[in-house]
Amino acid sequence: MPIIDVENLTDLEKAKMEVDQKKKEILLERAMTSKCCTEFMEHVQAGADEDPLVKGIPEDKNPFKEIKGGCVIC
Repeated sequence: MPIIDVENLTDLEKAKMEVDQKKKEILLERAMTSKCCTEFMEHVQAGADEDPLVKGIPEDKNPFKEIKGGCVIC
């Protein structure tokens, strides 16, 4: 897809681009936020037992845990 320099377009060309974009957007399937949020919450809760973001990472398996003692420069 070519790059379009919008600043150099005429007002008519900009309006045509906007209308084309609106035509694309009107075809998108939409869903109610309340339904999407409910489905998302159910999905997260279904996988919560295996999800490290929800459950956390055990200290012995955490590759990012702080190493005690630090670094010494001689």
